[in-house]
Amino acid sequence: MARRNRSRGRNVQFYDALDPNHALGGLILNPSVTEKTFLYMLEILIVASDPYSVVLRCTGEIVTLSDNPLKLGHYDIRSGGDFFLIIGEYLEDTDVETGTISLTEEPCVTRSYSDSDSDTTTDEFQHQVRARDRKCVITGTVNTDADYDHWTGFEAAHVFPLSCEKLLVNSGFPRFTTATAINSCQNGLLMLTDIHQQFDAYLLSINPDDDYRIVCFSTDPFGVGGRTLDPICRVSNDERSVRDELLRWHFRQSVLVNMRGAGEPSSEDGLTD
Repeated sequence: MARRNRSRGRNVQFYDALDPNHALGGLILNPSVTEKTFLYMLEILIVASDPYSVVLRCTGEIVTLSDNPLKLGHYDIRSGGDFFLIIGEYLEDTDVETGTISLTEEPCVTRSYSDSDSDTTTDEFQHQVRARDRKCVITGTVNTDADYDHWTGFEAAHVFPLSCEKLLVNSGFPRFTTATAINSCQNGLLMLTDIHQQFDAYLLSINPDDDYRIVCFSTDPFGVGGRTLDPICRVSNDERSVRDELLRWHFRQSVLVNMRGAGEPSSEDGLTD
């Protein structure tokens, strides 16, 4: 089966400033990625001995926690010490002790596309997610046939993958759900089928720490990047609402899978095996 090369098409790369010729990773830039989003991503990926700054190499601009669109190019991560930009190359001030930069070795969890509609063990999960959302919470597309119980094209997606229930239990996430089972609706979102496949392939995710911004890790073929997750599934006083901790886990996995090194491989049809 053909494999997706997640590094193909990257137009943003990031580096240890002391090793500007070897990228630590990168991403395919689309409008959903702001400077603030990029810093959130790097916080997941980078292990630094000291506080660090992120600088666009070609201009020397420092990335800030702003909603300004991220620019194309090479970004250098400076940890401690002072550096001076000279004709596109960083020269270390040897009189200043510098910190170390590396990538996290945190493992990531691959997953397969999970069609809950074809799994009778998830019937109650489907029912609860459909009843709560009644629309694709990513695109906002309403199921106008919901009252007739027609759901073609709409699927209940698991945030934490159905195949990893043991990992869910061992991670302690059940304390955030009304049931210990992975099929709690607090672990579910209603999505259009194509969007569900993108979500399961970690090609789009939701950052609950950035106003529930939808972030795309590809070219964003469905134009959903930068939108916010529909409020219908995250009402603060509704015990059925999707849990931020689970969304945060999915976003973290998406960053690890897509941006670290050459990225984790996945098949071209959105399935990982």
